[in-house]
Amino acid sequence: MEAGDGGTRRMPQQTEEGPYFFLSYAHTPADPDGPDPDHWVRVLFKDLCRDILQLTTLPGAADAGFMDRQLRAGDGWPDKLSQNLAGCRVFVPLYAPRYFSSMECGREWYAFNDRVLRARRTGQGDFSAIVPALWTPVPLNDLPEPARHIHVDHAEYGTEYARDGFYGLIKVKRLHDAYSEAVFRLARRIVDVARTSSPPPCEPRDYESTPSAFRPQGSSARSIHITVAAPTRYTLPENRTPAPYGTTAQEWGPYQETTRPLAKVVSEQIRSLDYQLSVSDFDEQAAADSQGASAGADRPNVLLLDFWALGDEGRRRRLAAYDATAQPWTSMVVPRCGDDVQNRGEEGERLFRSVADTLPTLTARGKLSGCRTAVDGVPTLDAFSHVLPKVVAESANLFFTHAKAHPPAGERMPRPRLTGPTQWEPDGEPPPSLAPGGSA
Repeated sequence: MEAGDGGTRRMPQQTEEGPYFFLSYAHTPADPDGPDPDHWVRVLFKDLCRDILQLTTLPGAADAGFMDRQLRAGDGWPDKLSQNLAGCRVFVPLYAPRYFSSMECGREWYAFNDRVLRARRTGQGDFSAIVPALWTPVPLNDLPEPARHIHVDHAEYGTEYARDGFYGLIKVKRLHDAYSEAVFRLARRIVDVARTSSPPPCEPRDYESTPSAFRPQGSSARSIHITVAAPTRYTLPENRTPAPYGTTAQEWGPYQETTRPLAKVVSEQIRSLDYQLSVSDFDEQAAADSQGASAGADRPNVLLLDFWALGDEGRRRRLAAYDATAQPWTSMVVPRCGDDVQNRGEEGERLFRSVADTLPTLTARGKLSGCRTAVDGVPTLDAFSHVLPKVVAESANLFFTHAKAHPPAGERMPRPRLTGPTQWEPDGEPPPSLAPGGSA
């Protein structure tokens, strides 16, 4: 598929020839008149490759790992990065304060983690092939959401390493033995994970359109709400197959590429983008609100709509009311699995066409955005996984642009009162304390 359809490019799949590990690190700003500020990162990379060579049957150290300093001018670095992220066996993020504020590092993390999530949702296995390394200490509270879910025991590589990281060990001569020990233990960990828990290779993503897994530097925690509007097995339209449905709307699974509910797929992907997530059923939300389902007044909101839900007249009216009150930061995604023959049948076509009539605001908003595919019927799971981050980002940006800021809760301070004369005639002289050059 092309880059605009599902987020991948048609390239040869990576095989066992892919590197054992991909070293992801934040570039340090260079001084034009100074030495390479990332010299010691390259030293660490080479030392890791040498140790991995001794622990494997690889033909040479060059096959052990990849870092972007290996690229030369004219190599087409975005494609090279994407190919190695799609084929490497282990992802090694080099933790440092600068790492989690780097857009490029966030893209690399997201691209590899997407392989892990793709393998999980397609039933190929549950892999954990992200092996963090500590370049300089990072407080736990400074870690973004995607990194907090990865268990890391830095003491496993030595107490000096846990205290100072690789940078501290490599810069202090008396800690040379501790550095060598930490490098060897990390190399052994990479080899073990590569052999037992490496996700299958995949087609490379379009690097330039890959989102970052970390929120922008200096921004506060981000949250988003997902509303699922879908029937259950007990509320299906007549003759609709029950296979994609469960006992709640959140168990709806429209894509035949996975047996996992769409809400779980969405939750994992959105959390990998460093968002705090909440999910609700449209019907339950509407029942809890005497005026109908809230259209996302207090946070960015994405409606996941199964157009078969429009077969129920009462739900159709509630969705129309939801659309009429939709805030600018509410968006919609309409899955339409191409492998589901009923979606292309007469009834499926009729209900899909009724989406625009029932939810004209959200439909028009989607067609005018950069995510038109979201409301045109997303045909595959890969296409859905590609369009979702764009919809989420657009909703979040609109929320922070348009939502009114509310003062913090608590007792409000009284407004200060001016002492002395508080007014004067427009044509008269102001009091001395307010005249230009006057003094209080």
